[in-house]
Amino acid sequence: MPTIGVLALQGDVREHLRMLQEAGASPLAVRRPAELDAVDALVVPGGESTTMWKLADTFDLLEPLRLRIKEGMPAYGSCAGMIMLADRIEDGIAGQQTVGGIDMVVRRNAFGRQVDSFEADLDFAGERVHAVFIRAPWVESVGRDVEVLAMCEPGDRIVAVRQGPLLATSFHPELTGDTRVHRYFVDMVREL
Repeated sequence: MPTIGVLALQGDVREHLRMLQEAGASPLAVRRPAELDAVDALVVPGGESTTMWKLADTFDLLEPLRLRIKEGMPAYGSCAGMIMLADRIEDGIAGQQTVGGIDMVVRRNAFGRQVDSFEADLDFAGERVHAVFIRAPWVESVGRDVEVLAMCEPGDRIVAVRQGPLLATSFHPELTGDTRVHRYFVDMVREL
């Protein structure tokens, strides 16, 4: 059973911990570098990407996160987590940094403000899933080694990607009760 951490600085931490347990992993909240060292993989939850970046820096997690990702640690980012795993972002605040790892450009708050949040059914890696979008980003472009796993209307926007051991969705599967996206990630971790 892989130990999968959830970056527990801000965002949907409890929901991801519950979903990971239901998907067959041993979940662990990660707030310090020592806790990061103890996990096989990491979920970067939804929340607010600028707050998450600042807190990761304050808690001395930003550089250790970058190093673990660079060394091949599997990671999954949902919504703000997608932004954190992007190599490049659009519409970020001045100086905003990411952990990086996925060769993509992500547009922050692309689907609009909180009042523009919505739900949609979409195909994710060959499965039909219900997706919840809250102030969600979308992927503007991907590098050639990035696999597109899901797209959404309007405009066939890219909303889920995978590059090697890294997975990202602009939606929040932790809010639906459907564990298939988390199971997909747990299976990725087991295979690597």
